[in-house]
Amino acid sequence: MLRITDLRASYGDAEVLHGVSLDLVPGDFLCLIGANTAGKSTLLRAISRLVPRVSGSIEFDGNDLMPLSAHEVPRMGIAHVPEGRHVFPDMSVEDNLLIGAFAHRRADDIAARLHDVFALFPRLAERRAQRGGSMSGGEQQMVAIGRALMLRPRLLMLDEPSHGLAPMVVEELHRTLAEIHARGTAILLVEQNAALALSLAKRGIVLESGRIALSGSAETLRSDSRIHEAYLGI
Repeated sequence: MLRITDLRASYGDAEVLHGVSLDLVPGDFLCLIGANTAGKSTLLRAISRLVPRVSGSIEFDGNDLMPLSAHEVPRMGIAHVPEGRHVFPDMSVEDNLLIGAFAHRRADDIAARLHDVFALFPRLAERRAQRGGSMSGGEQQMVAIGRALMLRPRLLMLDEPSHGLAPMVVEELHRTLAEIHARGTAILLVEQNAALALSLAKRGIVLESGRIALSGSAETLRSDSRIHEAYLGI
């Protein structure tokens, strides 16, 4: 479904990704772990066409994403939940969610999508009229994920969704991502919490300084002593 070949990405003269290649199949769950400066977020941003200087190849369902503008990528079936959530603070929860359906015009279809999101996040249904900025950090993360799901994406990309959340909220996030994946959505997860990422994903990739250092099944990486020492604190 997603094929990335020899991807290089730069900010100004500084190259951040140095020839990254990876594949995702439909229904896959791949996590990216690594240090803060490893290039994980840049990889997601490159797929979303938010990094101006890239080379290599990014294909989704056989379609070349490289010529596309950022606003065209969601129409391909790719939703991106950025780090920091970026909820519109003065808009209601429901209006924040509706922004995610910008590519769809039919009112009945949008209503069905909203119903699905509220079924996944009942708390958002209860607070649909509340201002986004008045929600807790965990609730804002629900809004950000729900907004992405309004697209009904085939690929959901999440950047550090557990960052800054209380342990109890992280457990809820774990269950939510597992449910989204069980419904058939492929997930590409960037996560500093390696234990969380490897407990959810089928496969994992370790990025170091913009290059793939390790890759394999989540079970294999969980048992790798190098992962234990560097990322799991064991």
